[in-house]
Amino acid sequence: MAKQEKVTFTPEGEEPVEFYVLEQTRIGGVDYILVTEEEEGDGEALILKDMSGDGETEGLYAIVSDDAELEAVAGVFENMLEDVELENQ
Repeated sequence: MAKQEKVTFTPEGEEPVEFYVLEQTRIGGVDYILVTEEEEGDGEALILKDMSGDGETEGLYAIVSDDAELEAVAGVFENMLEDVELENQ
């Protein structure tokens, strides 16, 4: 298995958090990434939406919280990763 890309997020006023990127996709001109804190095995995953503007050097990501958007993007990631099942909690 190839080593997964690791990204560091720095929430405003909080300590940096590292995530492993499981997959990424672009839907309707918007970039999404599926991330987890665990490199292998079962764990919680988040779907993040790229909110940064064109030409920005650093990405600005937000957790997808809209149920319809979350369901649609989760379905795309499930199709991309055949052995992954995403549950909305």
